Amino acid sequence: MSNGTDYFADPLGGLDDNQWDEMSRGRFYSSAFWLRLCALEGGAVFGGLHVDLPRGGRAAVPVMAVGDDPHPNCRWGDLLAARGLPSPPGRGILVGQLRGYQAYLLASEGADPATVAARLLAEVRSAHPTVPKDATARVALYLTTPDVLALREAGVRAMPVLLATDAWIEVPPGGWDAWLDSFGSSHRVRRILSEVRRFDQAGYRVEHRTLSEAYADVARLAFQTEQRHGKADSIDPYLEGFRLQGKFAGARAEVLLCAYDDGPPVGCCLYYRDGDTVYLRAAGFDYHRLRGAAEYFNLCYYAPARLPGVRWMHAGIETPDGKALRGATLRPLWLLDLSGDSVLERCGDEVRAHNAALRAELAGASPAVAAALRTEMWETFF
Repeated sequence: MSNGTDYFADPLGGLDDNQWDEMSRGRFYSSAFWLRLCALEGGAVFGGLHVDLPRGGRAAVPVMAVGDDPHPNCRWGDLLAARGLPSPPGRGILVGQLRGYQAYLLASEGADPATVAARLLAEVRSAHPTVPKDATARVALYLTTPDVLALREAGVRAMPVLLATDAWIEVPPGGWDAWLDSFGSSHRVRRILSEVRRFDQAGYRVEHRTLSEAYADVARLAFQTEQRHGKADSIDPYLEGFRLQGKFAGARAEVLLCAYDDGPPVGCCLYYRDGDTVYLRAAGFDYHRLRGAAEYFNLCYYAPARLPGVRWMHAGIETPDGKALRGATLRPLWLLDLSGDSVLERCGDEVRAHNAALRAELAGASPAVAAALRTEMWETFF
């Protein structure tokens, strides 16, 4: 390493949890807890790159060393190929974490963002991962717009590639009733209340458990959902993964289960709560036994929205239409090639065209999605 630090010694690069969380304030998916939880999964070499700042304090980013057989969530080449764009080499350092689809530049409170971006960019480029010597790529996945802008100001010449929308649902201080009032659409409110009523009339009972208590049900239901979409062929990794996650997380990993007739649960929602924000992590259903009562939206949106003190729900990427209809704001997430000589530097027009086409496709999905995209975060890279 450029400063002699083994950034891949552990998921925090040798810092303790308090030192790391002094920089990750309010960014759950960059917290020490979450990074250590991700490392339980294996499939990558995890680290934490950190630097001292000239006027005191630190800056940091979670990183992963990517070798010949990267975890599916680390394959930036696949993401770029799917968009018809060239890719840097497949081996190198990924800036971001394995799970969560949300990466940030972290720093001590009061640090200058321009200095933070410049110091971290230099350190990322000079760091040597614990993979072969030709691991030259430096790629950040699922960066937010402010950090993309800061890194571009720091010297990154590649155009950022739009990857996905990040859905955030605000619950006003008045809770459930205030949330419904915030829609400003009687049709949308009637739809939600109808879905709640159908769920109640279907005879479901909802139980609140920890993941450590309910990991077997969560694994079974999540596997059935993934299998339905052609993404899983064995339940064993789900059982072991959720067991380990539940053991590590304890009471922080919370589960809502729904069932009827004293039978096993037919649906689940796994979430983490951090302050006033609920982070929705996983859902699963036994589709053959559901009663057609909007089980997904009731478990994953309406029940969390009614939890005391909740002001935000983070719903992540994918299915933007259903999230926008329930009040989500959709923020962009980007791939940014941090390499000093990026192949994406030479195809800025193609990247802009992709970004514009994907945004147009999203906006064309429904009026609700088009409205949810109207934030200042979208205007720069088209």
